Amino acid sequence: MEQDAQAWGSGGDVHGQSLGTDGGEGSAELELGRRSESDDFGALEEGEGSEAQEIANEIADCASDPYGFALFAYPWGEGELVDAEGPRPWQQTILEHIGQHLTGSSRFQPCQVAVSSGHGIGKSALVAMVIDWAMSTCEDCKVVVTANTGTQLATKTVPEVSKWFRLSINTDWFDVHATSIKVKEKGREGLWRTDFIPWSDYNTEAFAGLHNKGKRILLIFDEASAIADAIWAVAEGALTDEDTEIIWLAFGNPTQNTGRFRECFGKNKHRWKTFQIDSRTVEGTNKEQIAKWEYDYGDDSDFFRVRVRGEFPRAGSSQFIPSDIVASCRKYRAEGYANLPKILSVDVARFGDDQTIIGIRQGRKLTILARYRGKDTVQVAQHVIEFIDEHEPDATIIDGDGIGAGVIDTLNHRGYSKRLFEFHGGAQANDGAAYFNRRAECWGLMRDWLKEGAEIPDEAEIESDLTGVQYGFSSKQQIQLERKEDMKKRGLSSPDNGDMLAMSFAVKVIAKPKKEPQRLTYPGEMAQSWMG
Repeated sequence: MEQDAQAWGSGGDVHGQSLGTDGGEGSAELELGRRSESDDFGALEEGEGSEAQEIANEIADCASDPYGFALFAYPWGEGELVDAEGPRPWQQTILEHIGQHLTGSSRFQPCQVAVSSGHGIGKSALVAMVIDWAMSTCEDCKVVVTANTGTQLATKTVPEVSKWFRLSINTDWFDVHATSIKVKEKGREGLWRTDFIPWSDYNTEAFAGLHNKGKRILLIFDEASAIADAIWAVAEGALTDEDTEIIWLAFGNPTQNTGRFRECFGKNKHRWKTFQIDSRTVEGTNKEQIAKWEYDYGDDSDFFRVRVRGEFPRAGSSQFIPSDIVASCRKYRAEGYANLPKILSVDVARFGDDQTIIGIRQGRKLTILARYRGKDTVQVAQHVIEFIDEHEPDATIIDGDGIGAGVIDTLNHRGYSKRLFEFHGGAQANDGAAYFNRRAECWGLMRDWLKEGAEIPDEAEIESDLTGVQYGFSSKQQIQLERKEDMKKRGLSSPDNGDMLAMSFAVKVIAKPKKEPQRLTYPGEMAQSWMG
């Protein structure tokens, strides 16, 4: 089979690339025969009637038919695909569009497709099918796949691509690795391959070598909203090869209202075939989760628009606190805060991988006192009591939702109710016109505090918490933060440090009057003073 695959994988005289051209000397069978005469794979001619030869011929016929390839190459209705009869309708539409482009007069003009979608629609599966088709039907095909982060590639894109290559009827034609897929034919590995490359502003050169004149180029942007404009600009340089099949696919949740991905659906729409996929219309998506999001955020909120409807947010960047502000605060040094009120803030962990964070904000300085995992409410309460006794804060505020209520109950029972406040993030905001709830409002106050300059610990962890939270707008145009659960689904941790700091803005306090130091006297002092 390996020899058959290697021999089959060569092109004929027509551009030296697509095997399934329109008859004559471009036909798959004739090209295969030429390949066996010129190279060391005579086994192909000897086995022309074999099952392997039939598979090779069938796949060769799909050189301009990615949808036909998908139907033929995978075991639909069996094993892992037992519940599927073929690609999903939206996947079929895009596969057929690529095929129509390659069989039309614009074959050697770039085929540019942009897909804006909600979550869970099967995007990575389509990426895998297109890569498999592109490599299986064109010799020396060059494929580059990039994503917003290396984690996205390593944990989502590559595993899904590997799965579909494993399921493919020609699974033994290629070597699949964590960062690349290569043809097995010795000496061709550097020419006939797929590379998974995380993008970087500092390594744009990695995308400059996409030229593959006379053959086929496939470029895929995954989570394209977050890919820098510089990478898009460099990638466009690959669109200049003549007599070359060039396919550029950009997929993503439409998280950013600016940038090149957004422009595919705006000012550059005439150059792109665009698709907007609503998760609610796709079979196999988690309709129960979607219903929860609709209830929590509203179907016209930016959160729901981006993550379900596949529509761009009304606002600009969805990052609530800019990274440059937080980076500056890591280097800021506060002064003159010694006589200002101290606010002790406690974010109590809800889940096993979350942290309980205890900190004090005083003036323009935040100090982290402790971080704990695996503590029960009684243990957390004991630690809070110890910090109250040590620091004598002017106010103590604790997250009263969930298990945090148990910490508050313990403090009240032990006589620490004075200057103790409960925080409920889901409560109505004081400024209901601007903020969806109290949590969003306190994060807004915290953002303003950081913008004006503030000292926070010089730690990557707190920076990640503060910059990781995204936001949108409710149907009433109120600022609305994404939930912790949804951050985790994006691969981020719960922003426990950020929530702890934000809660400190839920109360306004005046510093307690400082006690006058007690004046000590000794016998005879008064008399001596009186006598002068």
